[in-house]
Amino acid sequence: MVRPKTENGVWQVDMNKGKGSLQVTGLIGGSSGVSVKSADELNSMREAGKVVASVIALLTNLVQPGMKTLNLDELAAKEIKQLGAKPAFLGYRGFPATICTSINEEIVHGIPSDRVLLEGDLVKVDVGAIVDGLYGDAAVTLGVGAISPEAQELINTTRESLNAGIMVVTSGVKLGDVGSAIQHYAESRGYGVVREYVGHGIGRALHEDPQIPNYGVSGKGFTLKSGMAIAIEPMLNVGTWRTKVLEDQWTVISEDRSLSAHFEHSMIVTDGNAEILTVL
Repeated sequence: MVRPKTENGVWQVDMNKGKGSLQVTGLIGGSSGVSVKSADELNSMREAGKVVASVIALLTNLVQPGMKTLNLDELAAKEIKQLGAKPAFLGYRGFPATICTSINEEIVHGIPSDRVLLEGDLVKVDVGAIVDGLYGDAAVTLGVGAISPEAQELINTTRESLNAGIMVVTSGVKLGDVGSAIQHYAESRGYGVVREYVGHGIGRALHEDPQIPNYGVSGKGFTLKSGMAIAIEPMLNVGTWRTKVLEDQWTVISEDRSLSAHFEHSMIVTDGNAEILTVL
């Protein structure tokens, strides 16, 4: 996801706040770098999406207390290779792992390590893959063992806020409509919608125009067109929506260290319902 900032009332990417801040130039409300994908490009993106979905399914079935997040990374790397794809995150702006693993108050960009998952943890797993130079990208929040009712409700609401955004996506819709749908669903249930990181276009690069915030005003912003490919990824916190970056210059946490969840799908915009790429 990209990290926007405000300048003269316009949200832009912050190119200066840590390695995890990504260099995307499109502006909310008017991006000139958005491409409509060719049939061949879309077919390769479908294959990349299936790889991502397969890895997420594998890790969902295997995650358990006592595992190290590095174990998840190793499993993901092996699966991506076996499926004939390349990892999208490894080496991206210096990122040192195949997947991102973010635990509890960590929102995104966590680096897999020897940290052991404990009963009741929430681990956010973000996976990217490349097939024929085209990208797929998705994320899921997994409960480790038995989790609290509060944690389960956060997971459910974050997943459904993603679905609320996806339901709006069709040719002719404004990005403000998508963001507004996500924001309304999440905030009406009392959660903080992270504003400092947003979704993005996807295709021949992992992060393309346009930026796709998880908040907005209906009827405002860039207009989606059939054949565009985007990744929507709401991040919700139990507390404040504000964030901070840890000393590793990658891991993003909630500013008040409240529990966080993250879900993401890549999809193709059509004249009807969005075609979700990162499902089996």
